[in-house]
Parts: sequence; structure tokens; C-alpha cells
Amino acid sequence: MHRAEHGVEPICTVLPIAPSTYYEHLAKRANPARLSDRARRDAALRSEVRRVFEENWRVVNGGAILDQGSCGVVRSRAA
Repeated sequence: MHRAEHGVEPICTVLPIAPSTYYEHLAKRANPARLSDRARRDAALRSEVRRVFEENWRVVNGGAILDQGSCGVVRSRAA
């Protein structure tokens, strides 16, 4: 009923994205196997980064996070 006014296509017209981008995002949320290797790695590291953040008194310090050897991956600050 309101799809013509408030559906995906009209919203994507206002926001400069293609409807296929929205549907691809939904598909990736439903099936994480469709995520890129980097996105899966980032999801796996998210809890480790959160742990370091909490241990650092919730202070944002990229160096402290990057210096942690336990996460197994050190990413460039520019990435």
C-alpha cells in the first residue's frame, strides 16, 4: 500500500544508491558466506578489538589495538 512512497526503490532514488545494493546487503546479512574474506576476518577480529578497547579504559588508541599480538593480524592504519 505504501510501497510506492516508502519502498526500497523510492528511498534509493532519494539516496544515491541502486536498489540492487540494498538487496545485496540484505542477502549478506542473511547468509554470511556471501561476505568477502576481509569482511569475515573483520567480524572475527571485532571481539578482540573490543576486548583491547575495554582493557584500555575505553580510550581510542589505534596503536594499542594494532600492537596486540594476540589478534594475529596487524592491519595498516591506512587500511
